[in-house]
Amino acid sequence: MNLHDLFAIAASRTPEKLALETPSTAWSYKSLLRAADACAASFARRGLGKGDRALFFLGNCPEFVIAYLAVIRLGAILVPVNLRYRRLELSHILADSTPRLIISEQALLSILDEAGVVDMGVPILLAEQMADLPAGADGWHAPRVEGDDLAVIMYTSGTTGRSKGAMLTHNNLLATITGLLAAWGWQANDVLYLCLPLFHTHGLVVGMHCALAAGATIQLRAKFERGTTLDELVTGRATLFFAVPTIYTRLVEELQARGSVDFSHMRLFCSGSAPLAAETFTAFQSLTGHTILERYGMTETGMNLSNPYAGPRLPGSVGTPLPGVSMRIVDTAGREVAPGEEGELLLRGSNVFDGYWLALEKTAESFSLDAQGRRWFHTGDLARQDPDTGYVTLLGRRHELIISGGFNIYPREIEELLMTHPAIAEAAVIGEANAEWGEVPVAYVVCCAAVEDGDLVAYCRSQLASFKVPQQFRHVVGLPRNAMGKLQKHLLKDA
Repeated sequence: MNLHDLFAIAASRTPEKLALETPSTAWSYKSLLRAADACAASFARRGLGKGDRALFFLGNCPEFVIAYLAVIRLGAILVPVNLRYRRLELSHILADSTPRLIISEQALLSILDEAGVVDMGVPILLAEQMADLPAGADGWHAPRVEGDDLAVIMYTSGTTGRSKGAMLTHNNLLATITGLLAAWGWQANDVLYLCLPLFHTHGLVVGMHCALAAGATIQLRAKFERGTTLDELVTGRATLFFAVPTIYTRLVEELQARGSVDFSHMRLFCSGSAPLAAETFTAFQSLTGHTILERYGMTETGMNLSNPYAGPRLPGSVGTPLPGVSMRIVDTAGREVAPGEEGELLLRGSNVFDGYWLALEKTAESFSLDAQGRRWFHTGDLARQDPDTGYVTLLGRRHELIISGGFNIYPREIEELLMTHPAIAEAAVIGEANAEWGEVPVAYVVCCAAVEDGDLVAYCRSQLASFKVPQQFRHVVGLPRNAMGKLQKHLLKDA
C-alpha cells in the first residue's frame, strides 16, 4: 500500500464529504482527489516522474494539499521547506535535493531568487497559477508506487550544523498514521482545526495525513492568530486541535483575559514539537476543563510516544510507545538502563526513517545494532522511564547535557523551575566552559517583572542542588525559536 491508496479509501466511502475547507474555499473528497489527479497529469507533462524531487516553498493553502497529493501519486518525492529559511538555508537544500520542480507563491519569489534558483534553471510553478492547469487527466496513467518508495525528504532544523534530509518512505508515514489513528481514536466525523505549517511533520503528518486517512475534515488556516483561532475554536465545528507549546501559552493568555469558554464540542487538544511547561498544562486544564495530550515525535521517525487518549495524561511526560514502536534507554556504553535511571532514548519500528539523503556516514552514525542484530535509531534525546507507570520523561538533548565537576545537569530541570518564578516569562539554560568545573550552567531569562539576580539565585538554591544553580543570569528580550516554536539554543549567545 502507498499513501494514495490509503487516502482513496476514505474518498471511496464518502466521496461527497467535506475534506478540506478554508475561509474562502471548500473541497469534497471526490473533488480534492480529482484535482490532485489533474495536477499529477500536468506535473508529468512538465517532466516530473517517479523518484524526482518536488520542492515546496509554500504556505498553508489548498494548492499545497492538492500538489502534494499529485506528487505522491506520481511516485515523486516532496521536499517541504520552512518558510522562515532564507538564502543560506535555501541554497543548501536546493543544492542538496536537486529538485525537478519548485512549487511556491508570488510573495516568496524574491526569496527564491536570492537563493539562486534562477541560476539552477529549475522550473517554478506558483500556487496562483494552479487554477489554470488543465482540468482533466485523460491519457495519463499513474506509475506503480510501492510502500518502500520515498515519499518525503524532510530537512531537519539544523541545530548542530547544516540541515540534513531525512528520507521517509510511504511505509514510514503509513506506520505513524495508522498508529495515531488507533491511539487517538480518530473518527470520520472529526474536524481538525489546522493552523500548524504544512512544511513541518506536525502539520503535514500528524495533522493532514491522519485527517485524510480517517475521512475527517480539515479546517486549514494560513497561520495561528490567537484571537481569531480562539473565536473559531469556540464557535466552530472543530473537534481536534494540534499545536506547539508556544501556541498554548498564547491561548492561555487569551483565555485568562476573556474568562470562561465552552469547549464541550472539542474532543482532543494535543501538544508536541517542544516540551510543554507544567504551568501551561495546568492553566489550560483549569480554564477549559480539557487535559492536553502531550506526545513525542521527530522529523526522522514521525510519532514515537504519546500520553494515553483514555488514561492519565501527566504533565512533563510524553507517555509510552505508540503501536508498532519499540524503545530502549541506554547508557553511554549502549547498555540498557533500569527504569528510573537516565540515558539516551533509542527507537525501532516501521516509522523510523531510511536514513539521511546523500549522507551515508551520518546515517551510519545514527544507528546501532543490539546483541540480536536489531537496528536502533539514536534520537540524541536523554530520557527516564518511570518504574511504576512506564511513562517516559524527556530530559533534554544529549549534546545539551551539562557536566559540572563530574555531576550531570539537565537544563530542562532548571528551566522548569525558573518558569515558576513570577518574574520569569521564559528561560533557557546552557553550559559554558569553566576552568574549575569544566562547565557551569548559565540562564537566559525573559522577564515580565523587575527582579534582581540575587533573588533568582536564592530561588534556585532553595529548590536545587548548589551545582545546578546558574552561575549567571543573562536578561534578554526574547529567546530564539524556529517556526514551530522550538528553542534554538545554539543561537542564544546572539540573543
